[in-house]
Parts: sequence; structure tokens; C-alpha cells
Amino acid sequence: MRKILAPVVISMLFFSCGKTVGVVPNVPVNVKIVKTDPRYTTLNAAGGYAYVPGAGVAGIIIYRQVDGSYTAYDRCSSYQPEKLCAITVDDTGFTATDPCSGAKFSLTDGSPVKAPATKYLRSYVVNTSQFEIFVSN
Repeated sequence: MRKILAPVVISMLFFSCGKTVGVVPNVPVNVKIVKTDPRYTTLNAAGGYAYVPGAGVAGIIIYRQVDGSYTAYDRCSSYQPEKLCAITVDDTGFTATDPCSGAKFSLTDGSPVKAPATKYLRSYVVNTSQFEIFVSN
């Protein structure tokens, strides 16, 4: 019995260690934005946002909160992240939409606000200095 049990347990452990499905991958992020760069002048006003391509899984959105602080989210939708659908900011400037599913997310906290999304966007740590914004994880 022990001869059969050991290979079965080892096989179960081996095959259960696959990819995590339904989660935005955790990739290294270390971005520095200069606030005076013309590509990011929209971040000078509350509700302003900017896309940072080439960072994160599907790019990053940096959003300026009403209180002057910044938040940063991966553009990869948390709904079926394996599809790598990059969310885009809506005309209102308060939400972003997944073009593949129609799911919507709040830019104030990354929360899902319209089905089928049920998970928050992947957020990143934002630190600022007088002239720069640093985004990392």
C-alpha cells in the first residue's frame, strides 16, 4: 500500500503546482516619471491620468486623486487576465473599461464597478518627490 501511496501523493503535488488562473501576473515594476515631462502634464490636475507603456503586464495607468496623491494600476484587466486586455480610461475620467468584456473599474481605488469584473485591478506603490513620481511593487 505504501508503495502505491507515495507515487500518487508525489504526482498530485507535481500536477497541482501549475499556473495560477484568473490572477494578473506579478511582474517587476520600477518606473520613474518626471512631472515636467510633456507626456505627463495631465498628472498636474486632479482627475488627470497618464498611460505608461512597457511597464507592468499591459502597461500602467497613473491617476491623480482629488487630494493630490497618485495611484497606479496595471492596465491588464483583472477579469480574465490571461487575455491581456488593456483597460482604457473612460471619457468621465473616473472609471476605466476592459474593451474585451465591458467590465469597469474605479480609478480611485481600482475596485470593480461593473460586471463581469469581481476583482480589483493590480495596484502598485507610488512615491513622489517634488519633481518625480516613482511606481514600483
